[in-house]
Amino acid sequence: MVAGEAINAVVHLTRRVAGGLRVKNRVMLVTGGGRGIGRAIAVALASQGAQVAVTARTEDQLNSVVQEIKVAGGEGLAIAVDLAGTNAAASVIEAVEKQWGPVEVLVNNAGIGSSSSPRPIVEFDDEFWELTMRLNVTVPYLLTKRVLPAMLQAGWGRIINIASINAHIPAMHGSAYTASKHALAGFTKATAKEVAGSGVTANAVCPGVTATLMNDLRIEYDARRLGKSAEQIEAEASPLGRRLLPEEVAAMAVFLAGEASGAINGQCINVCGGTVMT
Repeated sequence: MVAGEAINAVVHLTRRVAGGLRVKNRVMLVTGGGRGIGRAIAVALASQGAQVAVTARTEDQLNSVVQEIKVAGGEGLAIAVDLAGTNAAASVIEAVEKQWGPVEVLVNNAGIGSSSSPRPIVEFDDEFWELTMRLNVTVPYLLTKRVLPAMLQAGWGRIINIASINAHIPAMHGSAYTASKHALAGFTKATAKEVAGSGVTANAVCPGVTATLMNDLRIEYDARRLGKSAEQIEAEASPLGRRLLPEEVAAMAVFLAGEASGAINGQCINVCGGTVMT
């Protein structure tokens, strides 16, 4: 490649990356979008002009986030559902398809964290283990299985799984969460292997400690467990000296949802302030 061609290629790529962040009019589904990271992702996608369906169990949260989606410039659809229920995944996809057509970007964010029942393995609650696996692994599998045929037929689609740095490193007294996020990372890679070259991609975002209501409970637990103040635990949450913000995680999801991310597939991308560097 001669110098002039190389410069033109760089200019073309730069424009493609800048333009590729836009996801205008794409049909998107964000599970667990009522609060925290899911809410931030839904609003960030809407700010690019997307049609964003969100699920949560609480209607008040859903109505609030749909209003934010509209203010941000997108279209919103609220789907109140407990995704752990039988046939819940299928009903959600059917609702989106009825409103807008096939899901083009699926963000599997709904899940349950270790903060809901942190315990050592020998004292772990078996029912909580099963629920964690159901919500954090089986539900993303069922939703992915349901949306993939249309994506493959269209020759374009994005599967974005919100995992955790605990897909790489363990959480103390969080064996179910750690195992589920390792499983979700593996499922992401298995999906990516199958769709490679089709125009569909599958990737995982692995947030570090993020300032959410769910993590507030974990901070309190670790403070009691370690005999430290909540402020100390929070300051030690990352090399940044703080917890991440949901909006900082959302920025990566927006990029992965766009055209410019087409060469990224099967990756588990850490957004953690440097906590994990491998």
